[in-house]
Amino acid sequence: MSVRTSGSTVAAEGGPSGGSGRGPSPTADPAAYGAGLDPDDLPDGLVVADERGRVVCFNAAAARITDIAPEDALGRPLEHALPLQDIEGRRWWRLTDPYGGLAIRRGQPERNLLLGGREVLVSARYVRSRPTGPVQRLVIALRGTEARRRTELSHAELIATVAHELRSPLTSVKGFTATLLQKWERFTDDQKRLMLETVDADANRVTRLIAELLDISRIDSGRLEVRRQRVDMIAAVRRHVQAQTTAGQRPDRFLIRMREPLPDLWADPDKVDQVLGNLLENAVRHGEGTVTIEVGPASEATSAEGTSVTVSDEGPGIPEESMSRVFTRFWRGSKRGGTGLGLYIVKGIVEAHGGTITVGRAPAGGAQFRFSLPVAAPAFLA
Repeated sequence: MSVRTSGSTVAAEGGPSGGSGRGPSPTADPAAYGAGLDPDDLPDGLVVADERGRVVCFNAAAARITDIAPEDALGRPLEHALPLQDIEGRRWWRLTDPYGGLAIRRGQPERNLLLGGREVLVSARYVRSRPTGPVQRLVIALRGTEARRRTELSHAELIATVAHELRSPLTSVKGFTATLLQKWERFTDDQKRLMLETVDADANRVTRLIAELLDISRIDSGRLEVRRQRVDMIAAVRRHVQAQTTAGQRPDRFLIRMREPLPDLWADPDKVDQVLGNLLENAVRHGEGTVTIEVGPASEATSAEGTSVTVSDEGPGIPEESMSRVFTRFWRGSKRGGTGLGLYIVKGIVEAHGGTITVGRAPAGGAQFRFSLPVAAPAFLA
């Protein structure tokens, strides 16, 4: 058997056997690397050892990940060419013994191993001529740990953000409740009411943050459930505008435009409220001037039948270079507070409904968010 890699062919005996250029060697075994497929075309590291445990394939990605030159690995025993260790410093190939261990084993699942001080993700497949026969070929896949580190960094950033956001309301709740318990008789009824209202508002803030964390968990795992019911989008928009004016915003700051008739919309009403509330709060907090909400048939903007909602403001807008990051975690349009998770959740909710959401520049120069939800079917017919 021979396998060409990095412009050379290595025979089963371990020595190079000619071969040049990028085309497959006429003596190469197509089954070893796939018909017409060059090992160097693979995105992950590929190392193949023959029945005697000598390396016969070491592609370019493996060389990049391990910092080992192919010519230093080809033809050598696997244990010397790829001296992997576990986190306790034990030699991995002696520990697993792929050639002399249990004959029913088919391979090794991916795990984090050490190679010369660097971390490498390694998985292996044992190729046998028959189910319990000897190992004819050992196929090892290598991946770098950069993607895992980015995930771990994202999780650490999420924990830090949550801890920061929880600290302020919990400190307030603890302070007011402790004060009321110790000095209840010294306060007037109005003072007590003010402190209790503050505690209630901070408790609601904590509840919203916990709900955001649960939503993120469901979105990331693909388990966000949508319970479809009949939704009156225009009534929902008016309800959220009323909530903003009740909270102190001027009524003339909001302009609702409707294009009727609208098709029947079946969506999750709670999650639609979450999307509308987040987009309106975002426009009020980060935008300026009039906030315009347009509701109309989605078929005017897309080929799918449904409902489209556009929320725009007259503020400075979002820089062009930031628009591709708007729906990512922790993106903040300004330093006016917030966790940076709201738009990430909004996108997850809209896409869970089978809809789309986009961001652009409004005619008045501010930010413009448009989401469209398909008509779909009620939950009891899904």
